[in-house]
Amino acid sequence: MCGIAGIVNFRGKPIEPAEIKGLTDLQAHRGPDGDGHWFNANRNVALGHRRLAIIDPGPGGRQPMVSADGRYVITYNGEIYNFLELRRELEAQGHVFRTQSDTEVILAAWQTWQQGMLSRFNGMWALAIFDTASEALFLARDRFGIKPLLYAMSPDRLVFASEQRALVQSGLIATSVDLEVARRLLLDAFSVEGSERTLCREVLRLQGGHYLWLRDGRLTIERWWRTVDHLPELPKTEAGRIERFHELFADAVALRMRSDVSIGTCLSGGFDSSAVLCTMAAHEKAGLGPRDNTSWRHAFVATFPGASNDERPMAEQAAAWANVDPAFLEIGQNHALTDIERILGDTDDVYISLPSVVWLVYQELRRQNVVVSLDGHGADELMGAYRQDGQSGAFWLRNILAGLSSNSARGRRGVDLLRAFMVRRRGHYFLRGGLRDTPAPFALVGDDDALPSDWGALNRRLYRMFHGTVLPTILRNFDRLSMAHGIEVRMPFMDWRLVTYTMALPDHSKASDGYSKMIARRAMAGRMPESIRMERHKVGFNSPMPEWLNGPLAGWTAALLDRKVPAFSELVDETSLRQTIERLTASRTWDWESVGRIWPYLNMKWMMAKVA
Repeated sequence: MCGIAGIVNFRGKPIEPAEIKGLTDLQAHRGPDGDGHWFNANRNVALGHRRLAIIDPGPGGRQPMVSADGRYVITYNGEIYNFLELRRELEAQGHVFRTQSDTEVILAAWQTWQQGMLSRFNGMWALAIFDTASEALFLARDRFGIKPLLYAMSPDRLVFASEQRALVQSGLIATSVDLEVARRLLLDAFSVEGSERTLCREVLRLQGGHYLWLRDGRLTIERWWRTVDHLPELPKTEAGRIERFHELFADAVALRMRSDVSIGTCLSGGFDSSAVLCTMAAHEKAGLGPRDNTSWRHAFVATFPGASNDERPMAEQAAAWANVDPAFLEIGQNHALTDIERILGDTDDVYISLPSVVWLVYQELRRQNVVVSLDGHGADELMGAYRQDGQSGAFWLRNILAGLSSNSARGRRGVDLLRAFMVRRRGHYFLRGGLRDTPAPFALVGDDDALPSDWGALNRRLYRMFHGTVLPTILRNFDRLSMAHGIEVRMPFMDWRLVTYTMALPDHSKASDGYSKMIARRAMAGRMPESIRMERHKVGFNSPMPEWLNGPLAGWTAALLDRKVPAFSELVDETSLRQTIERLTASRTWDWESVGRIWPYLNMKWMMAKVA
């Protein structure tokens, strides 16, 4: 994992070394192990890289890297987990490798297959390859957008980077707030990340499963991956389907244990992270493969002593099963204000809560020199999150609404207005103007995919959550919060083979008998603690926001409300917002619903105040 950057000047003006260095330095946290810069002969193209050394951590893995024939140059962020298999295939075709890195494998794959290489990769990536002969630039992002890639284009230049704030703070582009994006984020914080738009009007996002060509100053973007086009044939029997799921999941975990540095996991005690940790232990017992790291017994657990969301007992069970001695990080009221300004800056966007717990856990990994973490992200959106007790009606209602919204842009708009109406009815709508002023939903990845006619409401809902709404936002958060400390996060549940297989399964394989993730639960029978495997209650890896807003965050919130931010006042009815927040704080009645609806307003005002 790393931070990448690039500048292409269109009018021949040479790029100053300070320009590309400044862009990469703004991402130094993503790559604390070194930096590199490359210029073409005319010095109107520059590529930059900040390195987090995971595979071939010595000099051989440095970037930007030039191909053996000198024609192609790459700067790359991510991991190609099947690089050893691809390397053997390419060696059989005559390629000779100078390093042990997966970066060199990508260059050889590009020389052999061009953009056709993408479908051969099993991994996560955001990459840029420059052809010194044709002077064409190629940018690409992995199937599901695990690794970020943002860019800005003007008549004078194209600039790209791994983070929005690097572009905004670089001085290389004009910047302004996109008020349509701001309004959508305040209505639904999950409705933007799957689009190409960002909170900065001039910065665009290369969407997951897309690539971009820049040729002769002209930019073209194509979508190279549609999950629905790759659904496999399923085993005929239920037993066969369960066994196939386990085979795919076990191999996904095994591939992600390839590392030349220590690895570990963030363990919540829930099903997803426990399944990952227990499968890591099973893989070692079966026999580690080439380049698998033997130093993997590192589990990090956030605990909340005395709080209802403390999963320490469950985490201890999972760790004991895997024979791992976990490290516990106790989170209390005193953490509400710890590094809050830095955490908001590292998040660099608007979300439904303050993600301090995630940030603090990854900080602890770095402190203990564990820089790779295998985590359970993606499972909720792939197979359905836990249903809370008493919420089964709401669960099915959400599925029905998702089915309606997946049919057409008109259906999505209707559901969007219904959401706005319900939020307003509950007293959590503070945008100026009426509901009709709400911007139409943005085009999200997968919105127009032709889904199988026999798919049920749950599958349709999950497809959109996975590709366009919830998961892209979660991936953005975990990328920024982990990379703030130079930590690489790997996600076995997002192995493309497992994703396509699981999406092909019918609804009842994911939700039945009052359980979600049924296929995974059945596949893990006897392979993890039974109490965790069949636990229905979902706690979530979240900061205890209701408790914090009812207590230690109250003063910080009041001070933020007192700040004069004209752009925010034009957008939001601050009088009504303040009255609601003061009422909730005085009565100490913040709950998860009010947090999820109101925190984005506080988050947005903080961001606007920083640029005011």
